[in-house]
Amino acid sequence: MNNQLKSALKISIPLLFGAVLVWYSLSKISISELLEYFKNADYFWVGLGVFFGLLSHLSRAYRWRFQLEPMGYNIKIGNSIMAVFITYIINYTIPRAGEVARASVLTNYEGVPFEKSFGTIVSERLADMLVMLGIISMALFLQFEFISTQFFEKIKKFDISTNQILVFTIASFFLIILFVILIQRGQSKIAIKIKSIISGLLEGVTSILKMKKKGAFIFHTLFIWGMYVLMFYVTSFSLVETSQLPFSAILIGFIFASFSIAATNGGIGSYPLAVFAAFSMFNIPEDPSIAFGWIMWTSQTLMIIVLGGASLVCLPIYNRMYPKQTAE
Repeated sequence: MNNQLKSALKISIPLLFGAVLVWYSLSKISISELLEYFKNADYFWVGLGVFFGLLSHLSRAYRWRFQLEPMGYNIKIGNSIMAVFITYIINYTIPRAGEVARASVLTNYEGVPFEKSFGTIVSERLADMLVMLGIISMALFLQFEFISTQFFEKIKKFDISTNQILVFTIASFFLIILFVILIQRGQSKIAIKIKSIISGLLEGVTSILKMKKKGAFIFHTLFIWGMYVLMFYVTSFSLVETSQLPFSAILIGFIFASFSIAATNGGIGSYPLAVFAAFSMFNIPEDPSIAFGWIMWTSQTLMIIVLGGASLVCLPIYNRMYPKQTAE
């Protein structure tokens, strides 16, 4: 299989999967009914949700600078903001390619080595994952009996033995160790290149431990996810049918929706279905659940398209106007 075909498949398969999910979600509700929900939605709450989403993205861009400072890079806030929005809009086309593009922006315009900037992105994802685990723990605490019952009913459908899981885990562990040993002792060009990349990634990942403003980093991390939850929560007030949801249902809906974004490009098709799956556990009717998912996804996506597209256009112009200062 040649590289062009591989690239085409990487782009087309996720988009095709998303298109199938769009069709499936729209088969659950007629377009006329969906448009009626859009027409009757209270756009004050939708706009407020977009505003909170915007604050989270700006905070993410500002937080990134804290990780780069210990490595000696003081990047322009404009580049950081536009790189973040470029990440999101590119992820709508090629999954996870946005993170590569984000690191490349700093390489091209700020002179930050790619592996180092990418390492900081990996480290911030780890921090985000910890907060997400905290949100999941909160949801479990609020609805432990309800969620555990739902979970074990679903897991019984999978016929996987404990021994199979154990064998797979042990085999994976030994393969990782073997790979590390081979790379560590290898002297070939490939091994040396991999060691160089890993070294840069580790420096980026450990930047959190070296940064002077750890408190500010933690604050922005909590702020980012607080805004994520808040944008989901306030947007629920846009429809009468979802305006009285308990906070535990909001948390579970948010968690399901967050994971759906990784399932397809930017949650295309999967986002409304994830919201429906979560809300159905609380006996919320199908039509308003799917409609809310579409309103939520559409409003945030439009923001990303506008600001991400503007960032792609303005990034080179901004850097011509404010070029990087080189040390003499």
